[in-house]
Amino acid sequence: MSERKGDFNTLTIVMIPVAIAINIAIGQLVVVLKLPVYLDSIGTVLTGALAGPWVGALTGLLSNLVWGYSGLNVIYTPFAPVAAIIGAMAGLFSETGWFKKWWKVVLAGLSTGFVAAAVSAPIATTRCNRPSCKGWSPTRSTRSPPSWWCGRSSWPCPSASWPGSPARKTCAANDPRRPSRPGTHPAQ
Repeated sequence: MSERKGDFNTLTIVMIPVAIAINIAIGQLVVVLKLPVYLDSIGTVLTGALAGPWVGALTGLLSNLVWGYSGLNVIYTPFAPVAAIIGAMAGLFSETGWFKKWWKVVLAGLSTGFVAAAVSAPIATTRCNRPSCKGWSPTRSTRSPPSWWCGRSSWPCPSASWPGSPARKTCAANDPRRPSRPGTHPAQ
C-alpha cells in the first residue's frame, strides 16, 4: 500500500491532466484528419512508463471518460477500461525493465496491442452488434449511426447540430423524446 501512495506525488498529480490533454488533443487530431490509426494513448503510456501502473491506469481511464463525457467523441467512453489496461501494462513493462532494449519494447507493444484488442472486442460487439455500424463515426462515415449512438440513453444526439451529417436524420427519428405523429410509427 505504501508503494501506491508513493506513486501519487505532486509531479504525478500534475502529469495526469497534462497526459489527458495530450491523449484528447492527438486523438481528436487523428479523428479530424481521418487517419487509420489510434494515437489516443500516448499520454497514458507516458504516465504509465514514468510513474507506474496505477498512475497509467488512472490516466487512461480518466482520459477516455473526460473525452467521452465532454461530448467531443462519446464513442470512446465505453472503452475506458481498455485505456486503463494499456496504462497499467505500460507501467508494469517499465517497472520490469522492458523499455531498456528495443526488442523488448516491440514485444511489449505487441502484447499490449493483443490484450487491448481482446478486451475491446467484447465491448465493441455488445455496443455495436450489427455489421452495418462497424467502425461508425459521425466524421468518417456516410452510413447510418448504430442504434446505441442515440435515442437509447441519456445522451443527446451528438451530431444533431452538424449540417449535412448522416446521423442527423437517424438520430432525430430515433429520439424517444420526439413526439410521434399518428400514422408515422412503424408499429401502426
